[in-house]
Amino acid sequence: MEKPTGFGFPRPPQADPEPDAPITEAAVPEPRPLGDDAELDLSADESATRVAETLASLDAELVGLAPVKRRVREIASLLQVDRARERFGLTSSTPTLHMSFTGGPGTGKTTVAMRMATILHALGYIRTPRVHVVTRDDLVGQFIGHTAPKTKEALARAAGGVLFIDEAYYLFRPDNERDYGQEVIEILLTEMEDEHSDLVVIFAGYPERMATFFSANPGLSSRVPHHIEFHDYDHAELVQIADLMVAEENFRFSEHAREVFAEYLTRRMERPNFSNARSVRNAIERSRLRQARRLVALNRPLRKEDLVTITAEDIYGSSVFAGASSEH
Repeated sequence: MEKPTGFGFPRPPQADPEPDAPITEAAVPEPRPLGDDAELDLSADESATRVAETLASLDAELVGLAPVKRRVREIASLLQVDRARERFGLTSSTPTLHMSFTGGPGTGKTTVAMRMATILHALGYIRTPRVHVVTRDDLVGQFIGHTAPKTKEALARAAGGVLFIDEAYYLFRPDNERDYGQEVIEILLTEMEDEHSDLVVIFAGYPERMATFFSANPGLSSRVPHHIEFHDYDHAELVQIADLMVAEENFRFSEHAREVFAEYLTRRMERPNFSNARSVRNAIERSRLRQARRLVALNRPLRKEDLVTITAEDIYGSSVFAGASSEH
């Protein structure tokens, strides 16, 4: 039996060669297939270490989202096993990894897209871990002949990486016969169908609207095998997210302030336009503004403890506690 080995694959290049650079054969020869009795150690591959680090980072950065993290791990495992199969000379079709991320605002969709790009690059599926984020305005033109150049420019910017289309359902407006969004969808279909294209497209948006979007575009839906749902955070998870955000900025809640912030979240979650982690971050930023105003008004020398502590007073200043109709 042959000795267990790692993959031995060259790492994917970061970018295309310069246009004037001479075209040469691959500098690193393809390793010969392993024998039937050989053993392959998945953990010995350099890329496996990078994937493990990225998954650990995802766990550390994002609270909750267990189903999302599980699906990301499954996709990473699929690509690792495909690489192992290739080392044994086992051929199979390249997996299609276009995705749909559905969920409310502030649920981590963009963050997961960035970590997914890192994983796909580490495993050689894309050439760069870049994520190019676009919306309808970046793709749809205002007049005839304007849409195709805009869409192709976005595809060129995302080439070799991930194209993340936020609020993708706005591309489809059946009530407007003169809308050019359908032209974007047709261009995307062609690009996604190209087997030689090293591009992953991620469509993102609210669940109900995305369901309508895909049902109205069955050709597009058939090219997106991975649908990942991002659920809203519950109250306990939002408090945990707040603790992480405060610590990242070298602040801390006083004991009473943390209790008040939890109460703030209870009230804010009942109001319109709540955006999960995004609303938490905005609330913390406003608390920092009130803290700064309070500290300047003290008109005395400040200690480090003063500068890092967010107090209950800094949170109680929110209009949520004043019964105002909206946040300021």
